[in-house]
Amino acid sequence: MESVPVRRPRAAAVRARGRRVRRIAAPAVVFLLCVGVWYLLAEVLMPPSRRFLVPPPHAVWQESIANAANRDELLRGLWVTTKVSLCGLLIAMLIGMAFAVVMSLADWLEDSFYPYAILLQVIPVLAIAPLLGLLFGFGFTSRVIVCVLIALFPIITNTLFGLKAADKSMHELFTLMKAGRARRLLTLQLPAALPSIFTGLRISGGAAVVGAVVGDFFFQRGEAGLGVLLQAYSTQLLTPQLYGDVILAALLGITMFTVLSGLLALITGKWYSPTTK
Repeated sequence: MESVPVRRPRAAAVRARGRRVRRIAAPAVVFLLCVGVWYLLAEVLMPPSRRFLVPPPHAVWQESIANAANRDELLRGLWVTTKVSLCGLLIAMLIGMAFAVVMSLADWLEDSFYPYAILLQVIPVLAIAPLLGLLFGFGFTSRVIVCVLIALFPIITNTLFGLKAADKSMHELFTLMKAGRARRLLTLQLPAALPSIFTGLRISGGAAVVGAVVGDFFFQRGEAGLGVLLQAYSTQLLTPQLYGDVILAALLGITMFTVLSGLLALITGKWYSPTTK
């Protein structure tokens, strides 16, 4: 007797196709609404004497992207900010994961070190920026340190949460197998913690971009990043370029978030699927 292939119910296929369309159509509709509100504010609601403060989208495009000189300047600034953000995120990832692994080994280690992790989160980076400049110079190194300070805490907390959230029954199985601490960490806790780790990385990716831009405001030496250009455009009231700068910084943060989300899907494969409505 031949087996009859099991086909996916038509209703389920329609729902899946509807979800795919919604993932593309919903953000597109929101984008168009935002552009419409932008035009309404720039062309209608703003008094004529102040419309230069909110240039319409086409003016931002013409001055930021279509203008070759301005485009090259912004792209150079984007590259500098990208380098600072990636270096800061990488260092924060290494330090944060190591810190979380140490704290996961014993409760007394967590009690000893976690308050200092919280201290990193509440440190007023803007207040200590001049001190960082005096200690490490007013160039690339200080900008990276600002990124690390801003991006570190989400990585520590999410990694620690993931390491401690491994299934209790699996811990009992490893205990029965007399598995050592290193084996338990590498084969049970770290794989189970991957979704949480990448959640922290996605948060920190955007925070690193913010840190790079903030660092530019205080450390003006070396190559000019988006923050340096942002300050220059604001001083000269070059609002189209100013908006273009902000948009590029936002796109950089979105790109980092998207890339890290893709890496999570690539590494975890099909065994991890977040709940969707």
